[in-house]
Amino acid sequence: MGSSSTIKEYLYAQCVDFVEHRFQTIQNTIQEIQESLLSETKSSAGDKHETGRAMLQLEREKAGNQLAEIQKIKEIFSKIDISKTSKTIGLGSLVYTTNSNYFIGISAGELSVDSTKFYAISANTPIGQLLMGKTIGEEIVFRGQNFVVKEVL
Repeated sequence: MGSSSTIKEYLYAQCVDFVEHRFQTIQNTIQEIQESLLSETKSSAGDKHETGRAMLQLEREKAGNQLAEIQKIKEIFSKIDISKTSKTIGLGSLVYTTNSNYFIGISAGELSVDSTKFYAISANTPIGQLLMGKTIGEEIVFRGQNFVVKEVL
């Protein structure tokens, strides 16, 4: 993998895949709920029918909220410029610490490049908030652990 920009591009691509996958899953869920609502409408009547419809409408609302959330994440993520490097941690930064490595963008969990582990986190997670604005050599205390920022790319 080699250069830091390649690692960044790779992590960025993994995050894009993660977001796209979530987006598709939610859209499929909404599609299924819509189809269920249609068949509920045709098939039965009575109390059971009302309960079924109400449950499906709640599900649709929940899925709709998830869709809005993932679209917001997509939008934030599309504004990240990974070609820009700064010595101060911000969106799109690749951060190496004495504890873990982080890619500041979206919360996409643990990602690996070659055999190096990175945690894709959003800037508004607790650890993300601690890291934002820090520079090399600064110490961070998170969940009782002290660690130092080694490198920011």
